[in-house]
Amino acid sequence: MPGRRMRRAVRRLKERIALNPRTFKLYSVLRVLVIVTLVRCIMTQRWEGVAICALVLVLFLVPALIEDRGQLEIPPLFQNIIYIFIFAAEILGEVDHYYVLVPGWDTVLHTINGFLCAAVGFSLVDLLNRSSKKVSLSPVYVTLVAFCFSMTVGVMWEFVEFGFDTTLGLDMQKDTVVTSISTVSLDPTHTGRRVRIDDIVDTAITTASGKTTHIHGGYLDIGIIDTMKDLLVNFVGAVAFSIIGYRHLSRGEPTGWAEGLRVTPVTPAEDREEEREIDLMERKREAGRPR
Repeated sequence: MPGRRMRRAVRRLKERIALNPRTFKLYSVLRVLVIVTLVRCIMTQRWEGVAICALVLVLFLVPALIEDRGQLEIPPLFQNIIYIFIFAAEILGEVDHYYVLVPGWDTVLHTINGFLCAAVGFSLVDLLNRSSKKVSLSPVYVTLVAFCFSMTVGVMWEFVEFGFDTTLGLDMQKDTVVTSISTVSLDPTHTGRRVRIDDIVDTAITTASGKTTHIHGGYLDIGIIDTMKDLLVNFVGAVAFSIIGYRHLSRGEPTGWAEGLRVTPVTPAEDREEEREIDLMERKREAGRPR
């Protein structure tokens, strides 16, 4: 039964999350909030919101799935940040329109994204570095790869936004109203002379049908300012974690909050112990069910 196997697999992922009580509490609270939002979207027939909520419920299980399939341990701090980031980006940002209603919401999330992606890149290279007997990478190299990984993810995401905007007519690359422009496109001599227009207060857009739309307050920049701002704050987040990661590796610190962002491999003995705990939770659940 594919449906039964799927439900059992989801239950086991939840039980894996429950191995850390604090992380499970956060997961449970956010999951309830997502379900409430899902019901609200169904009642208001916001089907795009319904799809986003369903996606978020799946994304919440991805860290546990990675731990299960990769025999890795994602620290609770890292998992908590991931859960909060997903909720803030998709539920608050997309469904509840915080990207539009709250100034700087997109900027904060892109900064966190740069930080998290650098942490992921750092962990991937660090895992390969520690598992190889022939290669020993310096802290500088590991940090550089983590930084480049984060920036690459940021650039690829901007490609995704641009693709959706051009093919589906969305506005993921949010437009910005500016009051001055500088361009060679308006040079009547076509010699590359820069033409600058300042103090723009109104822009009129006329379509082939004769309809005119006015943009009050200036000229509409189509996405480029938003894109460059997103990449800039992604850079800030990547640099911030790179500094933390470098200091962590170069000093060989066994503890500290940086350790809470470092994914580590699970030994076979630890994996067997976790499986025993999950099996025990499953048996307790089955025993508590009414027959």
